[in-house]
Amino acid sequence: MIGTDINYAIQLLQAEAVVAIPTETVYGLAGNALSAKAVSTIFEVKNRPSFDPLIIHTSQFERIAGFITDMPEAARKLASRFMPGPLTLLLPKSDDIPDIVTAGSPRVAVRIPAHPMTQELLAALDFPLAAPSANPFGYISPTTAQHVADQLGDKIPYILDGGPCLVGVESTIVGFEDGQVVVYRKGGIAVEDIEAVVGPVVARPHSASNPAAPGMLKSHYAPSAPVVLGDITNLLLQYKEQKAGAITFRKAAPGISPERQLVLSPGGDLVEAARNLFAGMRRLDALQLDVILAELLPEEGLGRAINDRLRRAAA
Repeated sequence: MIGTDINYAIQLLQAEAVVAIPTETVYGLAGNALSAKAVSTIFEVKNRPSFDPLIIHTSQFERIAGFITDMPEAARKLASRFMPGPLTLLLPKSDDIPDIVTAGSPRVAVRIPAHPMTQELLAALDFPLAAPSANPFGYISPTTAQHVADQLGDKIPYILDGGPCLVGVESTIVGFEDGQVVVYRKGGIAVEDIEAVVGPVVARPHSASNPAAPGMLKSHYAPSAPVVLGDITNLLLQYKEQKAGAITFRKAAPGISPERQLVLSPGGDLVEAARNLFAGMRRLDALQLDVILAELLPEEGLGRAINDRLRRAAA
């Protein structure tokens, strides 16, 4: 059921059920992060492997202290600049956080979402929410309540509808190793913006198994049709006998009907491109294409996060 009743969502969460919630990045499948039962339900509903850790969500910076044992000064600077917002910090966890949340890791990923509806929800709860994307594991992340209903509607009791997500790609995950700031997942905050606050960072590649942080698995965000990356013109020649769709940055691909195309931003706006990515991929996936041909975007700003999602969809 889709609705806007925050109090009903609170009741369900307090009863250790899971509900879908809106954030500025993507919709999350949320449950009490301090309840092993609720967290287990998240893994079960998503069919998510237990070695892939979750992000916990809370309403304000002061509440993070109860879930961690230490916060480096660089983390404080980033939190001051980007929280609430699409930033996740990977920090040493306290004993209050069940190991199932972190997949046995001694660090927990913590985020403060900026969506006003979810801010109100989190402020009313006396526990944080574990909330990975509200979709079957490995599939395209949802950016509307209807996307969630299409994939998980019969598996969860409630979807809190907060409208379309404004960012459209997941949060940037940042951790700290031996005094070095590390970006584990490129996301809604550009690496350049992180570096403007804390100086040069190290960007980790994705992981094939046992990821160090949520959202690092190599194959992810994938539609049903295979995704092939490269030069669109050359790919069109290679796949001319197949029912192909196309994902491009600014210009439509020649020779493909408009309904089988996703032009992310005709004006070349990387923020708009990120916002359109997942919804557009879902639209193409519904067309039962043989293949989706995609070009990479400029490797700058949110283009890095978009390219990361495209590469993993193609993995």
